Amino acid sequence: MILLSGLFFRLLAVIFSKGFGWIDDQFLVIEIAQSWVDGTDYYRWLPGTEGSEGPKGFSFFYVGIHYYLFRLLEFVGMTDPGSKMFVVRGVHALWSLLIIYYGYKLARVYGSDRSARLVGWLLALFWIFPFLSVRTLVEYASIPFFMIALYHTVACGKDCLWAKWLWIGFLFGLAVNVRYQTALIGLGAGIAMLIQSRWKETFFMAIGGILSLVLFQGVVDFVVWGEPFVQMKAYIGYNVSAAGEYTIGPWYHYLLFLLAAIIPPVSLFMFAGFLRSYKKMLILFIPVLLFIIFHSWYPNKQERFIVTIIPLLFISGVIGWKILVEEAFNPPFMQKIIRGSWIFFWIINFILLMPISMMYSKKARVESMVYLSQYPSVDYFIIEDINKDVLRFPPQFYLGQWAYYEAIMKKDDYDSFARRMKQLPENKQPRFILFYQPNDIEQRVERMKKVFPELTFETMIEPGMMDKLLHWLNPINDNQNIYIYRNGARDPEISENNNTDIGRKHLESHHFLTYQTD
Repeated sequence: MILLSGLFFRLLAVIFSKGFGWIDDQFLVIEIAQSWVDGTDYYRWLPGTEGSEGPKGFSFFYVGIHYYLFRLLEFVGMTDPGSKMFVVRGVHALWSLLIIYYGYKLARVYGSDRSARLVGWLLALFWIFPFLSVRTLVEYASIPFFMIALYHTVACGKDCLWAKWLWIGFLFGLAVNVRYQTALIGLGAGIAMLIQSRWKETFFMAIGGILSLVLFQGVVDFVVWGEPFVQMKAYIGYNVSAAGEYTIGPWYHYLLFLLAAIIPPVSLFMFAGFLRSYKKMLILFIPVLLFIIFHSWYPNKQERFIVTIIPLLFISGVIGWKILVEEAFNPPFMQKIIRGSWIFFWIINFILLMPISMMYSKKARVESMVYLSQYPSVDYFIIEDINKDVLRFPPQFYLGQWAYYEAIMKKDDYDSFARRMKQLPENKQPRFILFYQPNDIEQRVERMKKVFPELTFETMIEPGMMDKLLHWLNPINDNQNIYIYRNGARDPEISENNNTDIGRKHLESHHFLTYQTD
């Protein structure tokens, strides 16, 4: 029943939760993999590509899985981007069920069946999990690997063969291959085992983890770059030097986030239970503690970084809270308060669960590319977002073509841009201008018409309902209207046949984006 309930809401997300959540799940996975399938290296990740600046610091393991998946889908005739992403969301939804299954099994090892069921329900129905489960987000996609490894670490007694410990370590290594920071979880588990004097098991587990990293980091990087572990070294080097260039928050930022996201006062129960569980569940306690300490110390604070350990926090929190209740909270009036707190938790959770599970995230940006995909040979377009300094990247995976594009932002010299555009012959001009944001839209369009006199309004793409709500709650969630204008000077005749099957185009010169994250 727990698994079926979790599957139900994840299937809702598969069907309705289109789009993407962050830069990383779209532009560091989907766009990279598809560009490779199309025979280009649009973001210049590979050696030999013109303009490549060397390793970008991202593991090829998770991107490579999507590369082969997209190749398979195109081999069987599935070329539509929306259909491909439906499959991707479905695969990730099924993969995420392992979090529920092994979370329940872990809780059952340490606690009663009742406690394990509560953990299972939390993992199945926690309000943000179905949405995260269908995203190509390494912070979430890496969880099943170490959940399986942790379960077998706990379940394995002294009679387990050395090969089993190699396999457990290999699973920890696979989690690291998806997201480097999960090394803290494997390291924490190893420290806990050493404290328990399980020296031989820890040794074989470490060997398994090393083998996994050598195979998928060392060998792959050597084949691609001629040097092993070059991506991992670039990743560490970049994040050491650029730690302060992204969202900065105080050391307690993640503690506040977890307390709010898990919904108080139950979130307080989880933290109290986690602290109480340190003796009974050392193999879970130390990994979670290391993970929180590291990310609290590291300056770059983004909420998605910490979701990786929420399942482990649920397991240790529920088991530890059960111990606390039995030890100190037996009076009837306290039982009523605790029961009321859980009722409040589930009410708020279910209010959030359905709309978040069905949220079409970044709809305006996705649908603007889908709209342009009806036109063949969209080789050049411009984004006008003159009110902003940070570009909201267009997801060209949905365009079906790899186009050159420019962005004119607040910090740019508009007069210089206009002079350069006026010098272009008509056949070199951009085909479309995409105006982001509604602020002063009439004046902005009129100013752009002085550069491109034959500018014609095509359509306006609105953000989804949840995008609007998130923007209202916090304007940093900047997903607003996109106004699409066509440049009549570049508008060729489009036959009915050309509209239906748009091939992708490998451009020798193209717009290139670089970005790194924690």
